[in-house]
Amino acid sequence: MVNQEAVTLDDCIQHAKEVLNEQISHIKSKRYDFAPQFKEMTIQLYLVGVMWQFYEKHDSAEIAREKAFSTLCSMMIKDGIKPKRAQKQVDFLKKMSSLEDGDDALAIAIGHESKPGDESLAEIFDHYVDEVGVSGSLWRHYDLGKKIILFGGLLTGFAGVWFVTIFMPESSDIFILAFGLLTAFLFVFSVSLIGLLIYRIKFKKRKHSETTAAAKVK
Repeated sequence: MVNQEAVTLDDCIQHAKEVLNEQISHIKSKRYDFAPQFKEMTIQLYLVGVMWQFYEKHDSAEIAREKAFSTLCSMMIKDGIKPKRAQKQVDFLKKMSSLEDGDDALAIAIGHESKPGDESLAEIFDHYVDEVGVSGSLWRHYDLGKKIILFGGLLTGFAGVWFVTIFMPESSDIFILAFGLLTAFLFVFSVSLIGLLIYRIKFKKRKHSETTAAAKVK
């Protein structure tokens, strides 16, 4: 029985990979621009749905759904991800797999209903194409902002320490450190504020325009 379960697990992983390879070939030409974290989560939830469907041929629906998550964890470990990290990701996916009303999330539901040769993964991504919050553009701005804040804050802090050391040599070590931290804080605060303003002006305005356009169409 143990051997049979191991064989079934391997068959499920192989099936999921074949489905994923087929679906990836459908979306390559679409050039979706999503945040990497969102894209990874969506694909993983989709695979859980595919595995859930696979296990329903062997078990009840409730057991099959739970087995799908454990199999995804095994798949991630086989692909080289550390067990603790894989389990943590699967626990996160379990939380994201259900909506507040108890229904399954879109990605897992469509994966569960997918059929050979369809474009179900593209159907999921098409649903989120106009969602600003998961766009690759927003993620790139956020990632760049983090780097600017980190390195800029460090450089500004060092500059503040250097300024006090050169022009106010009688200052105490505590004052020098405090001044460096203050200059770093002011830089981080100002850059963060500018980033929020850019987000509100560029992304919020874009979302409002799209919502207004959609309302006019209706």
